Amino acid sequence: MTERLLPEILDFDGPFPRLTRRLRLGVVGGGRISVTQATAARMTGLWEVVAGALSSDPDRSKARGAEWYLDPDRCHASFEEMAQAEAARPDGVDAVMITTPNHLHFAASKAFLEAGIDVLCDKPLTNELSEAEKLVELAAGTGQVFAVGYAMSCFPMIRQARRIVAEGGVGTINQIHVEFLQDWMIPVEVADAPHVKWRLDPNVSGPTSCVGDIGTHAAHLASFVSGLEMTGLRAEFHVCGAPKPLEDTAFMFTRYRGKVPGTLMATRLAPGNRGGLRLRIYGSEGGLEWDLENSERLKLIRYSEPDRIISRGHGHGVSAEVERLVRTARGFPEGIIEAWANLYAELAMAVAARRDGVVVPEGWLEYPDVGQGADGVRFIDASVRSHRSGGEWVPIQGR
Repeated sequence: MTERLLPEILDFDGPFPRLTRRLRLGVVGGGRISVTQATAARMTGLWEVVAGALSSDPDRSKARGAEWYLDPDRCHASFEEMAQAEAARPDGVDAVMITTPNHLHFAASKAFLEAGIDVLCDKPLTNELSEAEKLVELAAGTGQVFAVGYAMSCFPMIRQARRIVAEGGVGTINQIHVEFLQDWMIPVEVADAPHVKWRLDPNVSGPTSCVGDIGTHAAHLASFVSGLEMTGLRAEFHVCGAPKPLEDTAFMFTRYRGKVPGTLMATRLAPGNRGGLRLRIYGSEGGLEWDLENSERLKLIRYSEPDRIISRGHGHGVSAEVERLVRTARGFPEGIIEAWANLYAELAMAVAARRDGVVVPEGWLEYPDVGQGADGVRFIDASVRSHRSGGEWVPIQGR
């Protein structure tokens, strides 16, 4: 009898269903973000971490696997080995998270897609646009689930903002402003930290550092909530702190479908800003404002009416689609781990639906997919071209 993961009868209007078993998750890359994501995946109750290629050094991979309580036989020496070995096992991984430095994203994603294993890859999807487009084609050709780690789009209040905009709650959008300000790169010595060195190495990080790392989060969030594709930009890259081979700051003017103007700023040298991701969308009838450091609150402004603060929590009037992603009542804070957990919950539903041959209705799952990952690479590519041209307007290649 073929294993079925989802219930025979599905209520797409209610909470996500319980699966018949936990899905098996593999990990490629053993850095800090892998620990965050594994914690979040386990929080859902839908995943167990069972295998990994946790370092490019085989001995270190085994040692890291022991720290993760993995079976030694499933602590693989490379992602290539892992893809083949896990695909051959009857209890092999159902999906894999790829949390390596950027330059390995393409090869690792390709290896698992070709092995028939679903993928969640960290952003940026790739360092080269041609590689991103190849992954889009490969995922479409194999039919595999391919999610990308834009976890900021998985906060409940971001999903509520997306719903409000889609329902016309701010009228016709006329401007979009987004920024991601941090301060962790202010100390000169921070550039020597292992997790920072590769982010400043063009051979590993790609042609950008700040833009590829946090600027892509900002760009994705603006399009995700507004529903508008970014069509062009004008960019300037800067090194505002100690000398570096790649930028630590970027300022941009942006344009979206329908000639909607906007701004985008990203920096790691803004004292007092730790998670300074802020989104403001204004329209003909009102606006929305959201701040990562106060992520449980969404400000809705309707012109000539009192401002409204919508807060995350059960029983507070959020839409049914958002209610699925809420874990605790108002007054009991949720944050970035829960946002990652929401991404992994949607990934689990997508993986289970694919394996069961279930076609899910539009809007049931809104996880960032490989197409949105490729859009992020297009954004990076355009920003680099604009900066190198002296800040000229350049178009962003559409899908």
